[in-house]
Amino acid sequence: MTGRPAPARPLRVGNFSGFYGDRSDALREMLTGGEVDVLTGDYLAELTMLILARDRLKDPAAGYARTFLRQLEDCLALARERGVRIVANAGGVNPSGLAGAVRKAAERLGIPVRVAHVEGDDLTARHPGALAAHAYLGGFGIAECLRAGADVVVTGRVTDAALVTGPAAAHFGWRPDEPGAYDRLAGAVVAGHVLECGTQATGGNYAFFTEGDVRRPGFPLAEVHADGSAVVTKHPGTGGFVDVGTVTAQLLYETGGARYAGPDVTARLDTVRLSQDGPDRVRIEGVRGEAPPPALKVGCNRLGGFRNEVVFVLTGLDVEAKAALVREQLAGALAAPPPREARWELVRTDRADADTEETASALLRLVVRDPDQQVVGRAVSGAAVELALASYPGFHLLSPPGKGDPYGVFEDVYVPQGAVDHVAVLHDGRRVPVPPPQRTRPLAAAPSPALPEPLPPGPTRRAPLGRVAGARSGDKGGDANVGVWARTDEAWRWLAHTLTADRFRRLLPETRDLPVTRHLLPNLRAVNFTVEGVLGAGVAARHRFDPQAKALGEWLRSRHLDIPEALL
Repeated sequence: MTGRPAPARPLRVGNFSGFYGDRSDALREMLTGGEVDVLTGDYLAELTMLILARDRLKDPAAGYARTFLRQLEDCLALARERGVRIVANAGGVNPSGLAGAVRKAAERLGIPVRVAHVEGDDLTARHPGALAAHAYLGGFGIAECLRAGADVVVTGRVTDAALVTGPAAAHFGWRPDEPGAYDRLAGAVVAGHVLECGTQATGGNYAFFTEGDVRRPGFPLAEVHADGSAVVTKHPGTGGFVDVGTVTAQLLYETGGARYAGPDVTARLDTVRLSQDGPDRVRIEGVRGEAPPPALKVGCNRLGGFRNEVVFVLTGLDVEAKAALVREQLAGALAAPPPREARWELVRTDRADADTEETASALLRLVVRDPDQQVVGRAVSGAAVELALASYPGFHLLSPPGKGDPYGVFEDVYVPQGAVDHVAVLHDGRRVPVPPPQRTRPLAAAPSPALPEPLPPGPTRRAPLGRVAGARSGDKGGDANVGVWARTDEAWRWLAHTLTADRFRRLLPETRDLPVTRHLLPNLRAVNFTVEGVLGAGVAARHRFDPQAKALGEWLRSRHLDIPEALL
């Protein structure tokens, strides 16, 4: 009698980079800190693609994350010795160039390494005027490279979660057209989304950071199982902590509604179940998936024009009058010819009877933008400097004004899945086409879930929202998302009824005139808000004080409202 085959062992996938500029020693830390099968590095963000595209304009051999190459040169022998495969999107706008550089480094070091890469994401030639236009590819190109025996796989623009779904598909033999594939892939997507930002899953940037030692959080890893479930953890003895809250925070980061779409699968975030599985271990299970949408997202970066900024320091008394004087004095310089956009903002960082000059000072910021560098350059900065002896008492600037710098504009466009030539370039040079999904499903909003029972009436107290709820926020092009979650069932019952889209707008007046959509995620005891247009044309345009909306959630948590005393 033939027994059933033993289930495949879990795949231990770790992260060693959440952005271009992350901790340089993280790769070595993850290789030496404990058992791991695959290490992934995420280097790409919307702004990073613009930076790398400009690098390649100066040098056709550039366009990839050079820090990854330095990390790899230091740790390649160790990874080879321990049998750990490395997958990173550090290829940026030149994955073939990075693959070649890795091979040269391996040859120079005398380390036999099989290097593969994924290409096909670059659609810049199809978008005139774009510096970089790249489609977000899925994980099956990575899987092809790993199945063929690659030790190192580098990619350009893939979804962040593809760095985990690709290794999982290769390890477990997942195919996109087999029964249950969408649920398994969706589970891996959720695990990948938790890992992609590195230490944000282990206490970094966490609302309740005082509950653990987060001075140097360890990097996360996930034990991914054949059914798509996973356990998020970290190496023993590393800093930070992993609990349901840290994982919830990262799950809400840069997401929107219940349907989280990707090129391989649409994951249903409203089906995710989290549970504590021991110290620094959180189990993710129950994730359901659906066919992916018929179109691929393409991130387009282009130059939007030129930007200049002048910051006036206003110290002591009569701050409002001083600000008004400067604005009147610069009115002429801003009128001939006027820049396309001129924004003034008075930041009241001053306080009365201050014991230091800095704390007695406010900042008046002028930001100008225009397609013509001359309009925002010396014409503005020169006029500001000329006021040095002819304006308010105590006149000085935070820094010397410049001549105007170029800024970028980001936008999403979409192309059919089949319009992209997704190719796995194997370590032996063979090129394996990765076909588009056989089935797709147009993306639509998920049905709204029922609200929980409201709390019974009782006494309330005016207090910050953050006393009973956590939040994390981030950017997606010109939009921002703010995920807010409750830590108890009772707090969730209050939060779901209280924090509506209208109340959100009242608490954050900057969003008052913008479209705000609220999404309920009861399994996570969370509400996720999407704020359209709050970031203008994206992070590279530097539209507001916090251009990536990183602290929007913390601002919300600081706002006061009437909270039931039973929750405080």
